[in-house]
Amino acid sequence: MTQTIIIGLLSAFFLFASSIKILGWQKFIFETQLGMFFKYGLNRQIMALVGVVELFGAIAIWFQVFWLGPLGALALLGTSIGAIGCHLIWDTWKDGIPAMITAVLSGVIVWLGISFLLNLLVAS
Repeated sequence: MTQTIIIGLLSAFFLFASSIKILGWQKFIFETQLGMFFKYGLNRQIMALVGVVELFGAIAIWFQVFWLGPLGALALLGTSIGAIGCHLIWDTWKDGIPAMITAVLSGVIVWLGISFLLNLLVAS
């Protein structure tokens, strides 16, 4: 039950975040994020790529009985850790709080599904 709630929260957050990075439909948030990416030395294409990774993770995380679920959680964990690093280097730690929360939540899902991934690696 708790796992499903965490997955639902992560999926909703990253579907929203990725849609803005890919489509730019919410102008204020899009321009704010694009400005941050430029400050980090990254461009619009990298922002869109991050959005695609977030979209993959937000969808794949629901498939916990397959290898896609833990891989989706790893994708979300990776983007969260990358965001934390960028915020800590170029911004204030307060700007990284959402990424810290998503990192903890996706880390929990990775931890719960890691044995499934490890069994797949050992069986190959």
